Amino acid sequence: MKKFLEITLGILTAIGGFVDIGDIVANAESGARFHMSLAWVVIVGVVGIIVYAEMSGRVAALSGRAVFDLVRERLGPRVALTNLLASYFINFLTLTAEIAGVSLALQLASSVNYLLWIPLVAFLVWFVIWRVKFETMERIFGILGLVLIVFVVVVWRLGDWHTLSATALHPSIPKGEGIPTYFFFAIALFGAAMTPYEVFFFSSGAVEEHWTRTDLMVNRANVYIGFALGGILSLALMASADLVLSPGGISVSHLSQVTLPAALTIGKLGVAVTIVGFFAATFGAALETALSAGYTVSQFFGWQWGTFVKRVEAPRFHAVVILSVIMAAMVGLTTIDPIKVTEYSIVLSAAALPLTYFPILVIANDPDYVGEKTNSKFLNVIAFSYLVLLVIVALATIPLMIATKGGS
Repeated sequence: MKKFLEITLGILTAIGGFVDIGDIVANAESGARFHMSLAWVVIVGVVGIIVYAEMSGRVAALSGRAVFDLVRERLGPRVALTNLLASYFINFLTLTAEIAGVSLALQLASSVNYLLWIPLVAFLVWFVIWRVKFETMERIFGILGLVLIVFVVVVWRLGDWHTLSATALHPSIPKGEGIPTYFFFAIALFGAAMTPYEVFFFSSGAVEEHWTRTDLMVNRANVYIGFALGGILSLALMASADLVLSPGGISVSHLSQVTLPAALTIGKLGVAVTIVGFFAATFGAALETALSAGYTVSQFFGWQWGTFVKRVEAPRFHAVVILSVIMAAMVGLTTIDPIKVTEYSIVLSAAALPLTYFPILVIANDPDYVGEKTNSKFLNVIAFSYLVLLVIVALATIPLMIATKGGS
């Protein structure tokens, strides 16, 4: 049990990264519109985040410093500032959507309009960060988010493996969908899998937990198990929508529609478990993004940061966190569609991916930070290949967004 609890950092990061409010809807909408033809994108994204998260965790364990903390030192203030501005903007959009997403989950449970829940959710996000220990926080929400495995149960009970495997192994564009729209959704899913805040949160969390050289195996377990699990949950969401929503011509635009496969397959219990999973996943993502806002800004300016020190020792870190949460809640109260906010945030994150991952690749090959534990030649080939892919994705993102009107 102790070993299992040690990988909850990866579980929380994976669930918050793969299965937040936007990804819940994006994966379900992809399944409803394209069947399993985009499953390959999730797999490619999972491999990519595993490669770079392992590097960021290794850097943190061996240097005792978070990745973003080293970017300015290694690559200079201009590169670091560009990275900070892009990552904070995307992170803020995601935080806005996550707070609204938690509120939507509470609306499903209570029938009270989600706008009335936003102030309370924002307060709870701040309160948990302010009062709850980092290890306790990650274990509670990381493990609680695992109830989303209900979608795996849904797919297993439906059992139409031939249909799922046929479209997954032989992807094609369904009638009525265009090639630009197909690739727009591909970029959205890829950007969701490799969202920048995941690696910033993961490496900062490793410092919060005081990882050292002896924790390199824990780092690998977090990455290989946690992120792989997030990928499985994403595929299960896509598959359940393919089997239940697609035959009825239902296009997903609201969180309640994502519960339909569980409702039809398991009943009221399935809906209740699904709502708990939605709450845990989106709340965990809200914690991640709020903390990431404080991590990146504080690490860029060289301020004391983290929940592992007394609050009076890191006042500017906590100020950034609470201001980010307040501003995100205010934007959410404007009635802006939280689903659209997250979908745009993950697409825009795809445009900023090279800025995030290139510095990690550089630092992971620098013996001044990782000693003899630099990347192997094989790992560098994979990482560089992904970097080329990230550049291609970044260049294609905005044109596809314009051409498809945001995937409409």
